[in-house]
Amino acid sequence: MALRHRLADASYWFYDRWRHKNAFEAAEQPCTATDFSGCEGKKYALLVTFRKDGTAVPTPVWFGLDDGRFVVSTEARTAKVKRIRRDPRAKVFPSDPRGKPLGPGVEGTARILESEPERERAEAALDRHYGRTRRIYEGIMARPSDMVYVEVKPASTT
Repeated sequence: MALRHRLADASYWFYDRWRHKNAFEAAEQPCTATDFSGCEGKKYALLVTFRKDGTAVPTPVWFGLDDGRFVVSTEARTAKVKRIRRDPRAKVFPSDPRGKPLGPGVEGTARILESEPERERAEAALDRHYGRTRRIYEGIMARPSDMVYVEVKPASTT
């Protein structure tokens, strides 16, 4: 296994254990917000995806907002990508770095962005929000070819 994968796996293990207990409680709650305005000005959000059995899995993420859509980048091999490919239901909550919710959640529909213009637009939204810091972090953890972009649209617009 490549050193990058080992580093990424170690960071995933750490973040899984560091996740705030309230992230799991929030993941099970109904959402009351209709758009992602609660995430504006925040550095982290809690992305909730669903297992085959319907169990909600909360993951704190870095994100960008683009024309009413919520976008994240992640490695293609992560479990959240596999869950989204199988079940596009998602919830998003503004959060702290550990995933402790800081506001109401939004129910939405997630999808993997396939076209190059969509990926470029998502990258631009992430770059506006985090700049060089995120690019350096992700450059250490994964090759750009290993990354995918995920978009979540609020259920009220889908």
